[in-house]
Amino acid sequence: MPQSGSNTASGTHPVSMSVAALGIVFGDIGTSPLYTFKTVLKLTGHNPDASAVLGCLSLILWTLFLITSVKYVNFAMRISNDGEGGIIAIMTLLGAKKQRRPIIVAVGLFGAALIYGDGAITPAISVLSALEGMEQATPTLATYELPLTVAILVCLFALQPQGAARIGNAFGPVMLVWFLTIALLGLAGAIRHPGVFAALNPLYGLHYLFSGGVTSFLVLGGVFLCVTGAEALYADMGHFGAKPIRFAWTGLVFPSLILNYAGQAALVLDGAPTDGNIFYRLCPAPLVTPLVILATFATIIASQSIITGAFSMTRQAIQLGWLPRLTIKQTSAEGYGQIYVGAVNWLLMIVTVALALGFRRSDNLAAAYGIAVSLTMLITSVLLFIAMREVWRWNVIAAGAAAAGFLVVDGAFFAANLSKILEGGYVPLLLALAVYGVMLVWHRGAMSVQRRIETSLTPIEAFIAELQSHNIARVPGTAVFLTRSKHGVPPVMDWHVRQNRSLHNFVLILTLTVASTPRVERQDRLTLAREAPRLWRAELRYGFMEHPDVPAALAECRSRGCEVDVDDVTYYVGGETILSRDDRLGIPRWEEALFAAMARNAAAISDYLKLPNEHVVEIGRRISI
Repeated sequence: MPQSGSNTASGTHPVSMSVAALGIVFGDIGTSPLYTFKTVLKLTGHNPDASAVLGCLSLILWTLFLITSVKYVNFAMRISNDGEGGIIAIMTLLGAKKQRRPIIVAVGLFGAALIYGDGAITPAISVLSALEGMEQATPTLATYELPLTVAILVCLFALQPQGAARIGNAFGPVMLVWFLTIALLGLAGAIRHPGVFAALNPLYGLHYLFSGGVTSFLVLGGVFLCVTGAEALYADMGHFGAKPIRFAWTGLVFPSLILNYAGQAALVLDGAPTDGNIFYRLCPAPLVTPLVILATFATIIASQSIITGAFSMTRQAIQLGWLPRLTIKQTSAEGYGQIYVGAVNWLLMIVTVALALGFRRSDNLAAAYGIAVSLTMLITSVLLFIAMREVWRWNVIAAGAAAAGFLVVDGAFFAANLSKILEGGYVPLLLALAVYGVMLVWHRGAMSVQRRIETSLTPIEAFIAELQSHNIARVPGTAVFLTRSKHGVPPVMDWHVRQNRSLHNFVLILTLTVASTPRVERQDRLTLAREAPRLWRAELRYGFMEHPDVPAALAECRSRGCEVDVDDVTYYVGGETILSRDDRLGIPRWEEALFAAMARNAAAISDYLKLPNEHVVEIGRRISI
């Protein structure tokens, strides 16, 4: 049964949910056989012997088991924020919902920024590796691999404004065919050398790791590529629920990956050449072209999942106040997750295409891949330790033992991936640092604006007295003033009255608050209080996975006795111009300038809330921070 608060439809058959999950959750980890084993073989050196092949295979199989099956499927997916998983969900659970802990929030957001870094590489390396099969089908087509890769990537991003809903229903069945295909190919390969299954014994992996010196340790950087998509299992838990994801992983995905990696290793043990892409050597020559086509579709699906995940994570960060407002387009009425964020889409496209053109081949790109997500997994392990202590109430010894096991594994992979920095690993790290820097600057700037506003608020009592003493005219209709503050008179309202010498007959002061939970129950969503005759204050609370519906909130206010006229409403919002403080007591000038630039280019709050333009009045004001 899906966990409480998930987006899964109750009553949906678990098998159909598991098939749907194949297309969204397992695209990245499911296409990793295209490039993982050939990268590992390259790191072992030319003509690896049987002990090296079996050792590497053992490391891959046990990495899949320990990180994906144990850490994510059996530990992480049992910890949720009202049914939602992923690093942002667990960050808000531990760093905001339980108690305010800025360090946990900062660390969790850096982990999320790292996902952006490696997320830009996934589409490029996946499509490149899929099309490299053309070399084995028709060697003369090798020169077309890179142009085709770029064309596919550009088309993929160009189609995003249309939404993925129209083709999304086919993702699951296509990936089902993909997993069955790679399982059968792997089984056919393993039959040639059945002794390959000896690698299920972890001693083969440990012996190779500790007897091969530095080379064996650096091989871990290639082995890690088999689990770069493991974080998606946790992040997408809210879409499908834990049970369908576990069912799909245990019943199909994990066995298919085991068979395919075993089949590739068996070919090498049987004397197959290790140059080129060993994955396609599993396939009979007449079927290589259909396999290349299927692999291309599978990698497109994997890329689509990464893009959709980036859109979703961006919206969560915006809701939580860590990114500036961006224009978000709902591409389908079928689900809240069907969205399009133009700025993210085009930036991701530019970076992804540049990576494909710069690295040119998947084995070159593999050198840059993995370091960011390995650090994300390390951060997740730390957060899991805190969750085991505070959510599960485990004692420090039990929680420490479990977390120590995860940290040793994650730490080893991160250390091995550090060797990739000079070979291209700096790219995802720089991307992650850029995203994290934007998050920090925006949040610090927004907090500075909030503090400046709080220091200049007029008390309600003084404002009402001023209305009466100055005989301020009251005009027909309802005015809704949107404000960050939960007390006092909104600056926009104060300025409006002082300049226009009038005020609507009925006034509602509305504050929007994002909760540290994915969703807020309807009975907890609206708080309403009467401040004075014909003047009310309302607070609309919503989760970081929700979008506020202001007109619906006004209708609920009316149902609770508030005299708001929903048919005659004017919304007043503030348009802020950010300036530097003359006393130099504010944030640094460079930070203020960057925040001001983001604020100027952020989507207007009225557009973000989808308020009717003909009923919105924006009042500009200058704020020095």
